[in-house]
Amino acid sequence: MDVQVAPTNKVTILGVDRRSTENIAWCAATYGVSRLYWINGYLLCLEVYEKSFEHEITTKEFPISQVCYTQFPKYEKLYEIDKSIQIPVVNVSDMKLFQGILKTVLDHEKTEQTHAKTKDDT
Repeated sequence: MDVQVAPTNKVTILGVDRRSTENIAWCAATYGVSRLYWINGYLLCLEVYEKSFEHEITTKEFPISQVCYTQFPKYEKLYEIDKSIQIPVVNVSDMKLFQGILKTVLDHEKTEQTHAKTKDDT
């Protein structure tokens, strides 16, 4: 038996938005996202289309159409959106892929803030 590890070479995030926890959770629930991800004090929601997985298999590149995020200091296994609606939250703090996604998202936020400040100063 031949077993290989063939990691994805590149992850491309097409859109990033900081949103409130309530908006992320409600959007996820109504859009059919089955879980949210918690990493190092942040909550992430990833919108990934089925074709992304096919694309990854053939190219080793994985496109994520949208990442929404918010600060969420304490990990909880379930987030209650409404009295009758809960969404699972998965702790992914020990996963390299999510560490890379969070770093990229936060770096993007810093860059956007710098550009906004520079634009305001001119």
